[in-house]
Amino acid sequence: MIADARSGRLSAGGVIPPTITRVSAMGKKLTVTLTDRRPVTIDVDTWPTIGKAKDWDNQHECQANRTWILTVRQCQTEGDDRCLVYGVYDTAFQGESGLRGGELVDSLDDVPASVKRVAEYLGFETRLADECIADLPADEL
Repeated sequence: MIADARSGRLSAGGVIPPTITRVSAMGKKLTVTLTDRRPVTIDVDTWPTIGKAKDWDNQHECQANRTWILTVRQCQTEGDDRCLVYGVYDTAFQGESGLRGGELVDSLDDVPASVKRVAEYLGFETRLADECIADLPADEL
């Protein structure tokens, strides 16, 4: 489950990981790197996490040299059903670079396909995408 960090999808200096960019009275802001478009900045209180899957290469996460994370957030603003799907591959190995990517989709119905695309782009195992999709809110029948 190693992302191909030398695939040509990275700039010479690597890519910038999602980070909390600013904390204000309005709340925390998170900047997320997306695939084939400019990064977006969101208010984490308005865009809560609704699904997530992660894996690491050691017995315990705190000992990890490599981590793989897929995250899904949904906008909670009335009338706005958009979802943000993004993934992060981080490595502590010298000579390897992390990789980031994601998509902004119009609705929760578009999320499973987006999760699969983001996972494929980042070189993640299919199992991780399946776990992220399984972590999403269930449909009520």
